[in-house]
Amino acid sequence: MRVVDSSAWIEWILDSTVGRQLSDQIPEPESCIVPTIVQLELSKWLLREQGEDALNNFIAYTMLCNVISLDTTIARRAAEISVQHKLATADAIIYATALQHEADVLTCDAHFNGLESVIYHPKAID
Repeated sequence: MRVVDSSAWIEWILDSTVGRQLSDQIPEPESCIVPTIVQLELSKWLLREQGEDALNNFIAYTMLCNVISLDTTIARRAAEISVQHKLATADAIIYATALQHEADVLTCDAHFNGLESVIYHPKAID
């Protein structure tokens, strides 16, 4: 199972150099976990950058995946992770969700670099 972080989705959607490298690492929907915080982050970005049709397409795609809502267990674990690793709230929720479901995280966000079960691809300048 794999959680694709918002940063990796954005690179993939933009078809950037890194996004093309990530293509074969983005799992099929049945193996993809999508925290609702990722839906929120991507919804904001897509509305601002690409419009409502792109947003609707992304949400429709994520609904084929395993969408995981924030619950008390994940929230508690995210709080601990946030303090321990100095992660922002959204990043801590994403990481806690992955750990809770024994999944790895595919990301381009340097804040995750060096954490266990993280596949980190730094952003390149196109």
